[in-house]
Amino acid sequence: MSHLTPPLSSTSTGAETLAVQWTPPAGWADTIGLELGIEAWRIPLVIASGVLIYLMFLVFVRIFGPRILGKLASFDAVVIVMFGAVAGRVIIGHPPTLAAGVIGLLTLICMEAAFGAVQDLRGIRHAISGNPIVLVAHGRFVAKNMRKAHVTKANIYAAARRSGITCLEQVKCIILEPTGELSIIREGTNMDPEMLTGVVGRDLI
Repeated sequence: MSHLTPPLSSTSTGAETLAVQWTPPAGWADTIGLELGIEAWRIPLVIASGVLIYLMFLVFVRIFGPRILGKLASFDAVVIVMFGAVAGRVIIGHPPTLAAGVIGLLTLICMEAAFGAVQDLRGIRHAISGNPIVLVAHGRFVAKNMRKAHVTKANIYAAARRSGITCLEQVKCIILEPTGELSIIREGTNMDPEMLTGVVGRDLI
């Protein structure tokens, strides 16, 4: 009875459909070149985008203070992740490819290495990273410096709790570092004056 035998065309069509699903429409060779490679004219654009994004990030850190680099609140961490997403998309461009990503990362690494090498020069280090700044001196807030650094009392209280400080009277000084971290020195601790070189507000300690 012929109606019980599956038509050969149905089986053949299914195999062809399966093959199409695993094979790019343009073929593997063209697709790999498109997804992983990069046109030569895009290379200088990726490099220029990486350099400009790096420089603009340095400018924004100088404007808004190193606080944005520190993990002073959960929202700050979200913002840092968003910075990375936006910067990465701008640098890689469209379409995003493996080669573009590698070139973008290499550009950022080279920029970081170059600026790291010149930061030994005091003037350049100050222009790039700024100086550490005193936010609390002998248990008292330094309001002017806090406004300049865009740091709130809540940020300082949170950092003090993490360090086991139960009241600000236990604090000799709290210094915001160029990295965005808060350094906390307890009252009664002797400090080498050299440790305060370049610190804004060191005369308050």
